[in-house]
Amino acid sequence: MPLDTIEKAQFKDYLSKQPSYNELLDKNGNIHNHWKEFFEAYKDLGNEEFTNRNQYLQKLLRENGVTYNVYGDPSGQSRIWHLDPIPFLISQNEWQRVESGLKQRAHLLDLIFKDIYGENKLIKNGLLPAELIYNHAGYLRECAGIPFKNKHGLILYSADVARSPDGNIWVLNDRTQAPSGSGYSQENRTAMSQIFPEFFNKVKIKRLSSYFTTLRNTLNSIAPPSTKHPRVVLLTPGPRNETYFEHSYLSSHLGISLVQGQDLMVKDNFVWIRTIEGLEKVDVIIRRVDDIYCDPLELKEDSQLGIPGLLQVIRAGNVSLANPLGCSILENPGLLPFLQNISHYFTGEDLILPTLASWWCGQPRELKYVLDNLSSLVIRRIYRDTATSSSIDASSLSSAGLKELKEQIKMKPYLYIGQEKILFSSVPSYVNGTIEPRNVMFRSFLVSNNGTYEAMPGGLTRISSDVRSFIISNQAGGLSKDTWIISDPDKPEEPVKEILTENRHQHIDALPSRTAENLFWVGRYADRILANARYIRAVIQYINSKGGISTDQDKYTEAILLKGLTHYTCTYPGFTSEQTLLAPWNELFDLFLNEERIGGLKYNVSMILRSADAVRDYWSADTWRILKSLEESWENQETLMNRHKLISSMDNIITSMIAFIGLNRESISREYGWLLLDSGRKIEQCLLLITMLRSLLVQDHGASSQYDLMETFLSSNESLVNYRYTYKTHIQLPVVLDLMLFNPHNPHSLIYLLENLKVHLNELPQRDSAHDVHVHKKLVIEAITLLKNADPKELTKSDTVTKEYNCLDQLLSRLYSIIAAIPFEISSTYFKHAQSQKQLFASDIA
Repeated sequence: MPLDTIEKAQFKDYLSKQPSYNELLDKNGNIHNHWKEFFEAYKDLGNEEFTNRNQYLQKLLRENGVTYNVYGDPSGQSRIWHLDPIPFLISQNEWQRVESGLKQRAHLLDLIFKDIYGENKLIKNGLLPAELIYNHAGYLRECAGIPFKNKHGLILYSADVARSPDGNIWVLNDRTQAPSGSGYSQENRTAMSQIFPEFFNKVKIKRLSSYFTTLRNTLNSIAPPSTKHPRVVLLTPGPRNETYFEHSYLSSHLGISLVQGQDLMVKDNFVWIRTIEGLEKVDVIIRRVDDIYCDPLELKEDSQLGIPGLLQVIRAGNVSLANPLGCSILENPGLLPFLQNISHYFTGEDLILPTLASWWCGQPRELKYVLDNLSSLVIRRIYRDTATSSSIDASSLSSAGLKELKEQIKMKPYLYIGQEKILFSSVPSYVNGTIEPRNVMFRSFLVSNNGTYEAMPGGLTRISSDVRSFIISNQAGGLSKDTWIISDPDKPEEPVKEILTENRHQHIDALPSRTAENLFWVGRYADRILANARYIRAVIQYINSKGGISTDQDKYTEAILLKGLTHYTCTYPGFTSEQTLLAPWNELFDLFLNEERIGGLKYNVSMILRSADAVRDYWSADTWRILKSLEESWENQETLMNRHKLISSMDNIITSMIAFIGLNRESISREYGWLLLDSGRKIEQCLLLITMLRSLLVQDHGASSQYDLMETFLSSNESLVNYRYTYKTHIQLPVVLDLMLFNPHNPHSLIYLLENLKVHLNELPQRDSAHDVHVHKKLVIEAITLLKNADPKELTKSDTVTKEYNCLDQLLSRLYSIIAAIPFEISSTYFKHAQSQKQLFASDIA
């Protein structure tokens, strides 16, 4: 298929900037066969529509919250994931060779891993230098001699693969410690299939689902033998980790719990997860925490990410890890020069996929070669150092830089290897409406499967951010592509039949304590934001309604509303000073815009986003889209110095929070997570309702002001229409109190909220003796009883001198104290992260 049959204008930049081997075109300038169907579909779609679809694609990723966290990024920690709409295509024939080579390499590294921590035949027989292993930071002496109970020690394997200008395919890096990217691969595929369904109808592409089905089954199979229904968890360093999105995505996709180190503990030589029901045994951990951080008791003592005592449980065979601790030794680039001989030693085979020519400087002849040819090589340390780059392109150094590098190598030659420098092949990439070449690197993923390895029929393709750049890195701003393995059109793929193991849904209700706590606070912040926005809007509307011709009585009412706003939001000193009362707008804008203002709207929004992000595996795509739109709505708000636009922004916030709350109410199953989420909402609603009542209505301010205050109160609590429909009378205090305190049919009344809170708390697990009632349950019963025993007539009797409704104020004060104690008791019962941990070994010493 000659290139001139496609819109040539789109390819002029691609051809003129072509730097190296061309993945799209052959040497005669014709499109490779496996690309033809894609570009036929591209031509049918048209460039204009393709551009529009690309915009939808990036919008979808942004709304889904797909991010890659970049350390030290001045634009912010979370960088939106960028996906090139033109995929990377690999032909069926070429994939068969790559797949075979990757399986062979995974098997070889598994044998090396077992030998390094086992019999050490490779070192004893001279196939590996001892200095190369024992000087590597990834070698953990604490793991030596730990038996491997499964067919493979190496459960997960990933490799970075690239093509050089001569067309050869090379393995650049091995990733064995905590390989990342498979979740991003699946997200890329999902997004592409939604936005470009025409391509998937035209091109025969291998599905990715078989890999994840195998992964799920393998994780269950590696559990300790005595376990009938294994519990699998994914251990993450937390929301600040660069690939945290993927951790959440995979835990949700695989149906396993996402946990941090603080969620787990060692007791009685087992690993346990802290849940709101108590401790639950953990059988398999798929870890995304670097091995050195996994056990502060035996490894890195200052680690806050691991589980003290984990290694002892591993030695006892009571928990399995994917991947095992110590396997980062296999990421040692110093192994590369020795792999061919090791392959012959173990299997008698040549490597199907070769590694780049490499020279370990711990050998005199190799050291001399590297020093003599330094300016043409890439120099790599045998382990990645966070303080300095692990790879140096020596050709880019000055004479002084080369001299300094030589001295460093001579001081500790065993820490360095020299590696041949190659240019990567290029693929077409869609850049600003045109197609340009970008250097490409492909990351594959393999999982152990019944004595062999299964490769994902796809992977994570990354491209350079600029045509002149040969650095391909997410941290450096690289982009991603969906990877399409072209299947045989004459052999249609069979639908993947997922094997549902018996335990698949058995632990779904076991809610980790940290997750429960974050869900509880998401509920509290959701209603806090909604209520605060409604009250601020009502106050602004009242001020605006006077049109600059306020009477003294109006100013008096305005002062009460503003002071009440400060009490309501706890943003002291706020409107407690006369100066801010006379000129309220700066304070109102600060409440809205200042993220550092505790209690302000932007502060509360940042807090709900933080809590929601910590449990992002809990949210549906639509829910997360609402949260992301709420976050984005604050961009450029600093220019919003207009009171009418401020009301519009309040409207948008209220709409977003109503959508968030409503979607969760409709979509989340009524399990413990939802109960705590909604309990947090109910508690916050109760406290805010009482606070507003005490701020506005516990004193008679005169007929005119009292009416305005009651109307504002009802409007802020979304009950004005309900009042008029139910009572069909003008607004008066006894009726307002009846609606907002005692009416069991009003969803905003205190009695309604408390009764629903009581039901939620009764459905939570009983942690102590079944005959003992938890304190938080007693408290809500006490509040309900106190409210039901109150005499409505007494509540509206005012003091003849102070004009205060003392009985009402006392009742509200007592109710507030009781309800405010409930969150503390819930936390003590269900969110308590510190539990007794027994010592690992018994002692006979008296």
